[in-house]
Amino acid sequence: MEEYKILAINPGSTSTKIAVFRNNKNIFLKNIKHSADDLAKFKTIADQFSFRKEIILEELKQAGIDVNKISAVVGRGGLLKPIESGVYEVNEQMKVDLRNSIMGEHASNLGALIADDIARSLPSAKAYIADPVVVDEMEDVARISGHPRFKRVSIFHALNQKAIARLHAKSIDKKYEELNLVIAHLGGGISVGAHRQGRVIDVNNALDGDGPFSPERAGTVPAGQLAKL
Repeated sequence: MEEYKILAINPGSTSTKIAVFRNNKNIFLKNIKHSADDLAKFKTIADQFSFRKEIILEELKQAGIDVNKISAVVGRGGLLKPIESGVYEVNEQMKVDLRNSIMGEHASNLGALIADDIARSLPSAKAYIADPVVVDEMEDVARISGHPRFKRVSIFHALNQKAIARLHAKSIDKKYEELNLVIAHLGGGISVGAHRQGRVIDVNNALDGDGPFSPERAGTVPAGQLAKL
């Protein structure tokens, strides 16, 4: 069996998680936490690019991992135009959209950019994203907000929710596409998704603070009081 090494990069609002896999086996895992003081130095999230990239490379160096043997670099997908769940190769248009924050600014936008930059410096690696935060599988009825001027949109922690769904399915000897699940991601933002047979048919917009409050989101606040304020 041919051996592949994969570097996975997950930039979050308060951390950068990295892992290296040899085929399906995890051989290195690191959760790099960023303090508020560290991130306050940067005017925009895009400005954190070099800071986060250099930390990743330093952690790999300290762990004795030869990056030149990496076959693929997979970054967390950011705020792109809505797309189906899956794995996508990073291309130029994707990078332009992420740099310009066409759908909004979030740390996940750095995933594809850092993955591509690292992959380009390696002998034969390619860069990908998997299950980005804009995965949209919502049913039309879930888009109804209760006011004709507003439409609910799908922006959530798709990468983690899909991964946990598949892990759970495997643990009970089922296929993800056979199950109906409710999955909650708890982090700097919180998203709760309704999964029906492999598709997330309803979920809160965790980026804008819809749904539960969290360490970095006010959550859905009382509309009357917000209007008065």
